[in-house]
Amino acid sequence: MRGGKSIGCRTYAGQGPRAHSVLGLRARRYPSCLCPTVLSIIWIVEPQEQFVPKWLAWEVTGRCNLDCVHCRAGANTAGADFTTVEAKAFISDIASFCKPVLVLSGGEPLLRPDLFELARFGTDQGLKMAMATNGTFVTDEVCGRIKDSGIRIVSLSLDGATAEVHDDFRRQKGAFAGTMKAAEAFRKAGIEFIINSSFTKRNQGDIAAVCRLAKSIGAKAWYLFMVVPAGRGEDILNELIAKEDYERILDWHYQAEKDETEMLMRPTCAPHYYRVIAQKSKAGDKGYKRRSLTFSTGGAKGCICAQSIAFIDHLGNVQPCSYFPRVAGNVKEKSFQSIWHGSELFKSLRDFKSYKGRCGSCEYLKVCGGCRARAELMSGDHLAEEPLCSYVPLRMR
Repeated sequence: MRGGKSIGCRTYAGQGPRAHSVLGLRARRYPSCLCPTVLSIIWIVEPQEQFVPKWLAWEVTGRCNLDCVHCRAGANTAGADFTTVEAKAFISDIASFCKPVLVLSGGEPLLRPDLFELARFGTDQGLKMAMATNGTFVTDEVCGRIKDSGIRIVSLSLDGATAEVHDDFRRQKGAFAGTMKAAEAFRKAGIEFIINSSFTKRNQGDIAAVCRLAKSIGAKAWYLFMVVPAGRGEDILNELIAKEDYERILDWHYQAEKDETEMLMRPTCAPHYYRVIAQKSKAGDKGYKRRSLTFSTGGAKGCICAQSIAFIDHLGNVQPCSYFPRVAGNVKEKSFQSIWHGSELFKSLRDFKSYKGRCGSCEYLKVCGGCRARAELMSGDHLAEEPLCSYVPLRMR
């Protein structure tokens, strides 16, 4: 996620994943001379202690006013949220270990009465605070409280270019109008915002139009989410985008991102995209510049669950990402740092040599990694090959 100042852009050509960070956008140009072998060396696995959380999503409440068809939280809304005292203790625990982006998420975070008190507390602890909302409760007053609390950026959900498509996906009439109203309120208040868009077969025809709409309403970035079948998403397995369409969409995104100079674009839960980048670089395609926002993980590789990101649900359970159904520990029982460094689940996700199937044999393994949550949910094994990848590794041909 990103800072409150106007975002500018500099390019550091040919630098690796530790390219110098500047306020605003960071950019990397991948040299066309880099072959997959070299790229895999660039993203070599580091010792466990070198993995540091850069971005944490915290489900501050399990409650929500929508009933979205794809929501990963659909099966996990029971139980009490953190009390204010517990929440502040957790924030202090995080801040004593690292200073990541902390996204206040849900459910719908604006349903939590002490949300802005917690955001201010996190800001005062030195954390980079962000918020993810569906937009339906955003008002001018809310915008003022967002700014006063130190929240630096927010994200909104937009899953269709029209009310018909978006409201069907969100299963709530008026949801599209709510997102548009929220975007306008953020723009007027000078609050930078991101648009998150999730796609399945039912709305994949709107991808390009949603991208254009996101830019037209002033989004700083547009994140294309390839749905992972967690929570309610398990009920729409037959709606997941086909492997072949997946590849075509990533090809489209690559060209669209090359052509886009203002709004940042990022496919999410689509680690194959980094393989596509490497393939095109190897083939001699030039001019691609990888940009990322200051409030982000840097966008250097594919699946980064348990490597630089994690998710904490409203009960305190720590998971590798928001879609990954297995729990590594609970922050009400032990420190986040001890879970981050000590969890055997997290350690296994950082051990690329243990990956199986096509992922384990792939020359792009350390660039991509495959979606580990999708592997777990669709095969029952988080180290199995990515179910929605059509690429056949060279050594398996």
